[in-house]
Amino acid sequence: MSGDNALFALSLFPYLAFLWFMTRCGKVPRLALMGFYFTLVFVFVTIPIGIYCKVVLNTSLSNVDWLHGPAESLLTLANILVVLGFKKALSAVGKDP
Repeated sequence: MSGDNALFALSLFPYLAFLWFMTRCGKVPRLALMGFYFTLVFVFVTIPIGIYCKVVLNTSLSNVDWLHGPAESLLTLANILVVLGFKKALSAVGKDP
């Protein structure tokens, strides 16, 4: 395992801890929390696609537009969920329950 891959694998643990704490605190808007979890979908879909590009196509994922675009769309969707979740929560602040 190269240094970059090892660092990437190790970076998952702090993110999983972040998700655990955000879930346990109960104060993160549900839609935003779903967006944070959906980021893991992006990661776990992008890894095999990146490996495919490297092994079969002999290039990096960033050079294969027809795979890179859809993969990045998953990250965009995750970000949209986070933003909409917090926007909805902020909109509710100050309104009568």
